[in-house]
Amino acid sequence: MKPTFLPFFWLITSSFLFAQNVQDSLATTPLDEVILTSGRIDLALSKNSRFIQILSKEEIAQSPVQTLAELLQQVAGIDIRRRGVSGMQADLFIRGGGFDQTLLLVDGIKLEDAQTGHHLLNFAPPLEVIERIEIFKGPAARVFGQNAFTGAINIVTKIPKDSQASLGLSGGSFSHFRGEANLQTAGEKSSFIAHYSRNTSEGYRYNTDFENNQVFIKGTFNSEKRPISLLASFGDRKFGANGFYALPSYTEQYEETQASVVALTSEWNQSNWTLKPRVYWRRGQDMYLFVRDNPSLYRNLHISNKMGLALDASRTSNGGTTGIGIDLAKITLSSNNLGKRDRFVTTLFVEHQFQWGDDKWQLTPGISMTKYSDFQAYFFPGVDIGYKLTEGIRIFANSGYTYRIPTFTDLYYSDPTTLGNENLEVEEALTHELGLRWLSSKIQFSAAAFYRKAENLIDYIRMAEDSPFEATNIRSVNTTGLDIETKATFQWNQKPHRVQAGYTYLSDDLRVLPSSDSRYSINSLIHHVTVNYQAQWTSRFSTALAYKYAERRNQNPYTVVDLGFQWQWNSIQLEANLNNLFNAEYTEMNLVPMPLGNGMLGIRVML
Repeated sequence: MKPTFLPFFWLITSSFLFAQNVQDSLATTPLDEVILTSGRIDLALSKNSRFIQILSKEEIAQSPVQTLAELLQQVAGIDIRRRGVSGMQADLFIRGGGFDQTLLLVDGIKLEDAQTGHHLLNFAPPLEVIERIEIFKGPAARVFGQNAFTGAINIVTKIPKDSQASLGLSGGSFSHFRGEANLQTAGEKSSFIAHYSRNTSEGYRYNTDFENNQVFIKGTFNSEKRPISLLASFGDRKFGANGFYALPSYTEQYEETQASVVALTSEWNQSNWTLKPRVYWRRGQDMYLFVRDNPSLYRNLHISNKMGLALDASRTSNGGTTGIGIDLAKITLSSNNLGKRDRFVTTLFVEHQFQWGDDKWQLTPGISMTKYSDFQAYFFPGVDIGYKLTEGIRIFANSGYTYRIPTFTDLYYSDPTTLGNENLEVEEALTHELGLRWLSSKIQFSAAAFYRKAENLIDYIRMAEDSPFEATNIRSVNTTGLDIETKATFQWNQKPHRVQAGYTYLSDDLRVLPSSDSRYSINSLIHHVTVNYQAQWTSRFSTALAYKYAERRNQNPYTVVDLGFQWQWNSIQLEANLNNLFNAEYTEMNLVPMPLGNGMLGIRVML
């Protein structure tokens, strides 16, 4: 056993020892249920037959982080590979899948990018407006569509219950400055929430300076009858990209990105029917310079648009609950490298939930079909089955097929270090999962073992160190894994404390290894341990400790510890975040070194 595992075992053991002391209260205290609404069938977490984790707004507010990328690094099985700080450019991986195999949703709106998934997290809303985060591990294509190949993350934004405003300022290492303004109002029939933030830094090493701006607005109207929500967000980032996309010796790279979303959503309930219409527009822009001060040498500009219309419906009857849906999307791309591309995508969904045996048994078979204008139609069948052993304890199993068609970058990209491949085949996989979930008011525990047999996975490989990475179908990759997550809440000196610990193990069996130098697919986290301890010590003072151990194939393992403090006095809140306390030296992507110990100090004033 490696010494770095000791804090994990100490904390998780302590949480379970404490849990024994509160065991008598578990059976009598009801669970505050979370209803998952991102699919066609609304279902409580306790009745779901999949491995799903929830991050609440309280957990988010206490975490020693400022961005979604930093927050998700505290969840085992979520592999965030950053090229810099503040989520500047971060790739999202779940259970060893690629960044194009993971889907991000905001209020059920799918935000995948047909160009590339590299900038998927740019579309995430600020943490200040998030109600909760739903993390779906495992194949979710039957529920969400093709990009949910290994998992999906749905961000549920807040609907304010009261009116308030706040201003925040923070500063710290590397001349890092952040300013923010938040406003929310709530009435009987409508609510409104708005956020603006600006993030700047001179960078933690040469050519890693950045300037970020983010705006988020959401209004909900007619909430007593048929609510209509308007969501609009915009974010732009300008940053030095030292070694981000090429060899570490290429230090002069620079990038500017924009991410925009506008959406209208509603929900209608009539008798035993529930209808959820959505219409949305998603725009992404990416401008890249190989040499920052010489745009004429090499410049890429990609502008992608997605116009979507979706309708989810469910009907409850004596025979169970039926969910159906249709999703239509027009995708366009204008790029000086990839050319002008377009794609029309039609997706149909249907599933039915059966329950019997006094509702102890649950079976949900379903299928989705997606037709692409530039590819053929593909079918995603799957089934979930669960059995309630006792109140709060459920065993479950699921199985499903997934596919992913290549992105425009996979197919057509070309530069001196990277080549696309127009002859790529479609990725496909069959995944099986067996798990157990225990939920109570004080303890939540989930464990699952899974097996994924994948064919034609797309990776970027090179045959020699001086040759470019080329998009290639790896013949077969079989992945075996284990996910464990536990969360315990308790009172200490009449103040709330929370301990959350997770462990993920992955084993990739690569049947055909085209090259020893792979950029993405065979670089999974073999062992991933996370521990979070959030403690309210007094009515004004709280702390948060985040621990992560990561061990990757062919790389040295590393341990990162972050610590946060919060002090509240009337309408003033002081915050201090200390990151990488023990100066771990590590990289997450493309040999870009992450910063050693650093920190931020901030103040927020409620108006």
